[in-house]
Amino acid sequence: MRTIAIIGWLALASAFGQTAPSPARDWTLPTNLAVKQNGPQSWRFTCDYFNLDNKGHLANRVRYSALYTRGLPNDAVRWNDVTVAQNTDGSDKFPAAEKREFMEGFIYPHSSDKNMLKVDFFRGFPPMAMQERNLVWDTAMIESFGQILFEHLKLNTPYHVPDTANIELAGMGSFRHKDLQLIWTGISKRNGQECVVIDYQAFFNQLEISNPAVTLTGMSHYWGQIWVSLTTKRIEYATLYEDVFGEMKLQIQEKPMVLNVFRIGTFEPAGK
Repeated sequence: MRTIAIIGWLALASAFGQTAPSPARDWTLPTNLAVKQNGPQSWRFTCDYFNLDNKGHLANRVRYSALYTRGLPNDAVRWNDVTVAQNTDGSDKFPAAEKREFMEGFIYPHSSDKNMLKVDFFRGFPPMAMQERNLVWDTAMIESFGQILFEHLKLNTPYHVPDTANIELAGMGSFRHKDLQLIWTGISKRNGQECVVIDYQAFFNQLEISNPAVTLTGMSHYWGQIWVSLTTKRIEYATLYEDVFGEMKLQIQEKPMVLNVFRIGTFEPAGK
């Protein structure tokens, strides 16, 4: 009798301890999700450039920071508070940043992505302001990967982005992709939002830069992650890493010098 009672008690305890199985998640992305934004919203883009020699010795670390606002009237976007600061010890401590006044209030239609590869798009920018141009190009890239190409992605399956072989950089040179890939790797949470996590990568790309003061020929590898809200399709967070190795020649120099530039960028809603 005691054995039967014990077995009965165990069966009862097991029954009370069970929970209903969770419904299976549909591991496909919505095909009709639009970006939802009520009025202007701003993001902070911070990008650090580590300038190194071919042996890894640091020359300096330069930080570019900017405020990007989307959702303005007439589908415009705007740049404000663009600053630059640098140090020579590679630490996260910087002196007072200098404002890039030529970029203050820089505004254009959000739909003008194709025009930003034309020389006239950056009218008023100094010829040497390559990093400031990168802020604009990188933001368009992050939004394209996370929002425009969103519907092409399947879980853990690389999506090879077509038609990206050669990109003219608004009269500043060119960038030739080898194989640009996007991979939806899972679901996570950022800023209280359930988000799609998208990995992107492009290795062994060819880079040529030319302006009145300097020329650069080299190779670029870049990669990162993007968190896209499944509710609003807004970018809740993004990272950017790029490693450039090549030869740079100043116009006042006879021979080129080897350099390595490594950069780390973060893109997130302002105030987060």
